[in-house]
Amino acid sequence: MSREQRIRVDEILRQPGPEGPQSVEELRSGFRKLMAQMIVPHSSIRTAPTTLGDRPALRVEPRRAPDRGADAGPDAGTILYFHGGGWVFGSPETTLSLTGNLVAGTGLAAYSLDYRLAPEHPFPAAIEDGLSAYRALLDRGEDPSAIVVAGDSAGGGLAVTTCLAARDAGLPLPAALLAFSPGTDATRTGASMDTKEDLDPIFTRAALEHTGAMHLAGADPRQPLLSPAVHADLTGLPPMLIQVGTNEMLLDDSTRLAARASAAGVDVILDVTADVPHVFQSFAGVLDEADEALDRAALFLRQRIKGGGGLRRSVG
Repeated sequence: MSREQRIRVDEILRQPGPEGPQSVEELRSGFRKLMAQMIVPHSSIRTAPTTLGDRPALRVEPRRAPDRGADAGPDAGTILYFHGGGWVFGSPETTLSLTGNLVAGTGLAAYSLDYRLAPEHPFPAAIEDGLSAYRALLDRGEDPSAIVVAGDSAGGGLAVTTCLAARDAGLPLPAALLAFSPGTDATRTGASMDTKEDLDPIFTRAALEHTGAMHLAGADPRQPLLSPAVHADLTGLPPMLIQVGTNEMLLDDSTRLAARASAAGVDVILDVTADVPHVFQSFAGVLDEADEALDRAALFLRQRIKGGGGLRRSVG
């Protein structure tokens, strides 16, 4: 693990931007530029635009079918992925360093959903889209034991709330849930919101409240589907891996979600990496901790999905 790598990532994320609240287009443009710097394993994956439910999506597949053993079927399974971006910005393209590495590391195909964003489409539009996408996978005959739901940041929170919405709708739940630095508390009451602000190279409370207000559009943040880390009944959720860094204001979104899930009888792993920022896994190929965390995430998915045993990571 390299201290120099962590310092470099911190410097990249602390590049000065416009002062004061940014417009929606400034937020979206700035995020696209930042995420365009991330390394995508293009030699190991192929992508194609598609639709899932009522929304556009990006299908990400491994270029070569890995050896899954004689007993494995032709399709190992599916990752339903939700990108990050504070519910306001981001896309399947901006998160391709994450989906690409998960696909390369597991041999599973992924659908990265282009769910509706605020302020044009505030809460609960994203959850409606997530549930519609999951239902579409089931309707086309996919076995829920061969589906995993994953996401980063706001998308990590959406992975959790999509599973809650599916449970409440009486649908069978997926095999696993993977969340990178999930946003799971719209009330912003975690202690890390204050204790980690100086360490966090990305967020300030003002910035989080700016985008949060667009997503809430006046809704009560204490609703379970807005703050599952503090207000949801998580009973019955699938096995969950939560990865988070210590240098982020949303740390307690993860720690409290894990504690609440464990108390509800959910099989949960809280994987905390020291001295790294929010969704540090995006820096795969640059930061050793990112590569190692993605290896652990891929192992978690392989171990829990039907037909997923024995896959090996091949990232080029």
